[in-house]
Amino acid sequence: MKKSDIRNQEPMQKGLPTVGVLGIGHMGRPMTARLISAGFSVRVWNRSPANVVSLVEAGATAAASPGEAAVGADVLLTMLSDGSTVHAVMSDPDGPLARAESGLVWLQMSTVGIDWTDRFAALAEAHGVSFVDAPVSGSVAPAEAGTLLVLASGPVEVHEIVAPVLDAIGRRTIWLGPAGAGSRAKLVLNNWVVDLVESTAETLRFAAALGVDPELIVDLLDAPIGSPYAVAKARQMLKHDFTPSFALKHAVKDADLALAGASSAGVELPLTQSLIESWHRMLRNGWGDKDLSVVYADVAVRP
Repeated sequence: MKKSDIRNQEPMQKGLPTVGVLGIGHMGRPMTARLISAGFSVRVWNRSPANVVSLVEAGATAAASPGEAAVGADVLLTMLSDGSTVHAVMSDPDGPLARAESGLVWLQMSTVGIDWTDRFAALAEAHGVSFVDAPVSGSVAPAEAGTLLVLASGPVEVHEIVAPVLDAIGRRTIWLGPAGAGSRAKLVLNNWVVDLVESTAETLRFAAALGVDPELIVDLLDAPIGSPYAVAKARQMLKHDFTPSFALKHAVKDADLALAGASSAGVELPLTQSLIESWHRMLRNGWGDKDLSVVYADVAVRP
């Protein structure tokens, strides 16, 4: 079958690019569902084919391989677990970049840190593909609602091409400059989240140790001195409801990336450095798939 035949099988809504999506996980699934609902022609691939079934039923086309997902696509969106996975998929000799058509834009939305992002930008350039670095701030619920904050960076000439894709996924897109600026901003934000969650857990444990009702402390935090995110995580902690919206394993990955980025920039992150050992211990003890608010659980944090 010719590439043009595949494109013609999937007529897209007038004015919208055809999008290939690689990675249908906790974030990739709702983001892709938003694209389908917005009228995009979407081709999907995931390492576990069962993950794409509901999206195909909603109107997407399943691709047998990452390379096939790129055929006929105007924009190729990667939302995979980490940098090594993105690299393995994209650098395959018969993969997406090898089969990319002229004008393809690689929209890299996974959180992979600075070094991997720079490597991906170089890889895209070597294949004549435009590269947009656009990680998102937000978890599963905002992804489902289409209210993610997109931290985009990349060449100005492709902004218009990817704009409708990003508008369908998020409530706001901030363009930060050349490719790589988005991932740098994402590391800063996620490092703040990690530190805030650890601080919130410590605050609740401290209150309980002093005989102060932690629920009262949460009510006090739900005032000008607190943050909505900290209050939400605090309430989740006190309910011992660790249903994942941002899994601990991903938070630890991001904290490690932040520490590596800080080291390369010649600065220290003492708060993050102080918590990372206990968070890694929790991963070894099997808590990685729980929400990062699970750091509140004494039994998990202090073996």
